[in-house]
Amino acid sequence: MARLGFVLHPQRIEARELASQTVTWLIEQGHQCVLCHEDAALLGRPDLGVDESAMADQLDLIVSLGGDGTMLRTVSLVAACDVPVIGVNFGQLGYLTDVEPEQLNDVIQSVLQHAEIKEERMLLQVEVLRGGTSDNHEVFLALNEAVVEKTSSGQTIRLDIALDGAKFTPYEADGVIIATPTGSTAYAFSARGPIVEPTHRAILLTPVSPHMLFDRTLVLDDDSDVVLTVAENRTGSLVIDGRTVGDLHAGDSVRCTASKHRAHLVLSSPRDFHAILKAKFGLSDR
Repeated sequence: MARLGFVLHPQRIEARELASQTVTWLIEQGHQCVLCHEDAALLGRPDLGVDESAMADQLDLIVSLGGDGTMLRTVSLVAACDVPVIGVNFGQLGYLTDVEPEQLNDVIQSVLQHAEIKEERMLLQVEVLRGGTSDNHEVFLALNEAVVEKTSSGQTIRLDIALDGAKFTPYEADGVIIATPTGSTAYAFSARGPIVEPTHRAILLTPVSPHMLFDRTLVLDDDSDVVLTVAENRTGSLVIDGRTVGDLHAGDSVRCTASKHRAHLVLSSPRDFHAILKAKFGLSDR
């Protein structure tokens, strides 16, 4: 018997319907299914609801039904436990969701039979150091990026950057993005960062609307240690994979390193990233 989790896009009725059908099918086969309380209520199955903090407990597989945003939420729930993730596409053409709704049962069967196709993605470990110390720190994992951005529309934020323990330079900007290769096609791309093959391992440092001559992305080794410290009497906000996790004040630091954990994405077939780029950007063969 396997234990499977499901995460739903709350506004996608078709995702809800497929989840209900799949959960019924799996339970009839003797498997166990769980959802967070809110998603279980959407299915009318409160008996399957668990706290989000307990979603990853003894989980063999988790299924995301939505778009890339739902996929990011799903990965965040299980990343520290290295649980395989199936991303079912109910959005537009995405970079993370690979499985079409009609393929879901077959892909689940392949995982249960240990015959799945998987792709590993690098995760960022993001530590918040209040006052620059580790006495009271918080730790998060990010699949796409961590962003330290300004909170006031009339001001920039100044961030002192240290690389591998050595001071690099202060950045005066609307924000700074620390991204994985997976995140290179997300926020970092809109800030003129490079597109990086998602299975590559690297850390990308990209300023957002910088008020300085040096405005290029730094592509760093995956063993780099990047620390951003809020300088002067300014406040900032830390956003991880599109979710605001807290405010930052002068002297607070954010440390980004490659996590020992990886995201394990289950595919319907070997992924052709170049074909995805061509479709996403309407590139021709001419």
